[in-house]
Amino acid sequence: MSSKAKAEKKLPKIVYTIYSPEYFGYKEIGTTWAYTPEQVIGRTLWVSLYTLTGDFSHQFLLLRFKIVRVKDTIAETVFYGHEYGREFLRSLVRRGTSRIDMITNLVTKDGFHLRVQTTAFTYNRIGRHSWKAKTIRRIMKEILEKSAQELALSQLSQEMVLGKTASDIYQEAKKITALRHVGVIKSKVLKIPDWVYSGEMMPVEAVEAERSEAEAEAPTS
Repeated sequence: MSSKAKAEKKLPKIVYTIYSPEYFGYKEIGTTWAYTPEQVIGRTLWVSLYTLTGDFSHQFLLLRFKIVRVKDTIAETVFYGHEYGREFLRSLVRRGTSRIDMITNLVTKDGFHLRVQTTAFTYNRIGRHSWKAKTIRRIMKEILEKSAQELALSQLSQEMVLGKTASDIYQEAKKITALRHVGVIKSKVLKIPDWVYSGEMMPVEAVEAERSEAEAEAPTS
């Protein structure tokens, strides 16, 4: 059979409507074309938080979603990461101040592996390796690890992008030095557990084992 005949027999592409997860409102966030549902699985999409909340103050924050299942022509997603917009992040930098970063690996209560970057901007300059900077990084790490142990991805992702995690860190870290801004500026899902695709929940013991392994592999800030 000629290549032309094969092309004529190929099925037409179908448009699939992409929806955010229920914990982000289950809203239409885009479309994608494919010949089969299997081709859609795994595709990702970036949208601003403003698109989901309608709050213009959220325009600087970008969220990434990954398609994990397809029902008819609806593509359903999970949270796959987020980051501050570059311009907004650049606007936070000031002369005579310090930026304190902390990067850590987490495993959520329901088995998602993430890498998270948290940043604090001070009013006054402090040494990168000073006891103040080290204490603030420790506070960031402890609060994030505690949240991951207690929360599923659906809850943790909301707290990271809507500011609760940053607020919890700020309330503790401000006791160390005056802070101008604290934020979880970036996250990325490193591994999606199999139960997301199969519908079966991961055993708690397996999650705990994977959490210990992920923390051991966390990059040094």
